[in-house]
Amino acid sequence: MTSPHGEREKIVSKLPTDLRQALKVRTAQLGIDIQDAVAEGLRAWRGLGSNLNRIDTSGAESFATWLPDGQWEDFRADAAARGVSLVQGLAQSVQLWLEKNPAPAVTRPSIVERKVICNQKGGVGKTTITAGLGQAYAEAANTLSPVRVARQMTDSGTEAEVESLPGHGLRVLLVDFDPQGHLTQQLGHQPLPIDGDSLANHMAGEPKGDLSDLIVCVDDERFGGRLHLLPACSDAFLLDVRLSRVRMREAALERAMAPVENDYDVIVVDCPPSLGMSMDTAVHYGRRREGEEPGCSGVGIVVQAEDSSADAYTLLVAQIEDLRSDMGLEMDYLGIIVNLYDGRRGFIATSSLAAWKAIKDPRVVGVIPDRREQREAVRMKRPLLSYAPACEQSANMRALAREMT
Repeated sequence: MTSPHGEREKIVSKLPTDLRQALKVRTAQLGIDIQDAVAEGLRAWRGLGSNLNRIDTSGAESFATWLPDGQWEDFRADAAARGVSLVQGLAQSVQLWLEKNPAPAVTRPSIVERKVICNQKGGVGKTTITAGLGQAYAEAANTLSPVRVARQMTDSGTEAEVESLPGHGLRVLLVDFDPQGHLTQQLGHQPLPIDGDSLANHMAGEPKGDLSDLIVCVDDERFGGRLHLLPACSDAFLLDVRLSRVRMREAALERAMAPVENDYDVIVVDCPPSLGMSMDTAVHYGRRREGEEPGCSGVGIVVQAEDSSADAYTLLVAQIEDLRSDMGLEMDYLGIIVNLYDGRRGFIATSSLAAWKAIKDPRVVGVIPDRREQREAVRMKRPLLSYAPACEQSANMRALAREMT
């Protein structure tokens, strides 16, 4: 028989569920075909000088793969000669391959990555994009989840193709920099009391304690304690006034965040819908630092496929470019995210999307469709990737995280 990878024969046996899942995850982590891993494991098992300890194969379920011609017959002969059942021998072979091919360590950036999600226009969905990105980065590296096929834009009205890939397993901090506190509330937390400490206090040089004491964990087993939140406080409405008295005020957010940065791999900032001084501090925070690779940190701009988003985009980019020029910043655009897209809305939506794609630099890195699961997750005050991990919206968020890495 011919498999998708050349001359091979299909074999059907049984394998314990836990081994089958471990095999599926490990091969995805290492970028190896399952059939190649099984073939390698069988070769290693046949080369052993003695039998391995028995594996509990009770409850083993059907397992099929493709092997090089003749390998299964040779394995059957060896298993019979050594007094081992085929199911037991296959289980030992898979376990042997897993032991010889350990899971790769999570790759942590040497400089914390700072993703600044912004647009001075409200209502475009910056908060949902911020939350989705952070969740995608924090998902476990030993768990497979559906991810939209790279660069496939979901603007046709049909669901995108997906593939199962392991999570990033990174330590993530979501920063609710918007005094309205939508990110904080969406994730089931309360804004900080206005008479207590806050990020704004630290930026203004008037802290009442350690910034780390304000951070809370997004307590969900899917993220394994890796996803944290710095809640909003309504005192940020007055932040621009307070910053007017601060020296080097553009760097105020960076100074405030410095004490906690070493605890995280990625920091995602949900910016307010503003072109004020607070926006300048966020842009400055996302600048490329000395020794940092291009595209790791920077600004992601969330828009919608309608005319007012284009006007707001022009104003925002003008402010970013002025700041970059005035301060000599190395600033990277992480891309344009077209959010809440629905091609059924007709010419305005489709022509606007075409206009966004025509920009090229920065390029469109994601077209996120308007789906009910996101709205339901917000209503339930739960993370989307936990509330509906297999939905198209979650698959899109994971793809977007990979595009912005």
